[in-house]
Amino acid sequence: MGKETIYVTDDDRGIRELVAEYLTSQGYAVETAEDAAALDRLLAARLPDLVVLDWMMPGEDGLSVARRLRARPGFPPIIMLSAKGEDIDRIIGLEVGADDYLPKPFNPRELLARIRAVLRRQPAAAEPAESARLVRFGPFSVNLDARMLSREGVEIPLTGGEYELLEIFVTHANRALSRDWLMDQLRGFERDPFDRSIDVRVNRLRKKIEDDPTNPAYIRTQRGQGYLFLPQGKG
Repeated sequence: MGKETIYVTDDDRGIRELVAEYLTSQGYAVETAEDAAALDRLLAARLPDLVVLDWMMPGEDGLSVARRLRARPGFPPIIMLSAKGEDIDRIIGLEVGADDYLPKPFNPRELLARIRAVLRRQPAAAEPAESARLVRFGPFSVNLDARMLSREGVEIPLTGGEYELLEIFVTHANRALSRDWLMDQLRGFERDPFDRSIDVRVNRLRKKIEDDPTNPAYIRTQRGQGYLFLPQGKG
């Protein structure tokens, strides 16, 4: 198996070189880009296993890039970096499709831990199997072996974080799951007592499976408790 490839995009040359040198020493193949145009040139040649993407860049900023790239089915995971450290900034980054978010300044070892956690959540190459483990709800089917969601046979693209959350819900159906418990299950995510990023992830998942995300049938909010997944949908 070849090295996993990471593209590091940041307009700060010092950060690009520091991150590239450190990740290379940890066994990754690293390419760097100073802006969105340079990243696009790398992507035109080959898709990486993960993209590290700075928010504040000249020209097209990281939020716009993440939103554009996330619209491509099967696009690799994105970890966003930003000097903006407020909770609302982290939530915005997650809403546009980043799989994780790390405020600057950061320790390269923490970035490495985030990268490893995100890559662990990515589906491995599927191997032929006589009977896949399937969980069905409504018109949907979740293949737990291939880590894939489909609706009436048509695959629905999910990020690694979205799939991880869905798997937790479908394997713990009809039980109220607290936000704290869900965050504990989602390995590698930063936590603090006021962390609401789990709500952002739930909202992103609802948009993939609910006919009306504002009035969900499958992922119900339980006031004071967290979330409840109803495979039969609400009556």
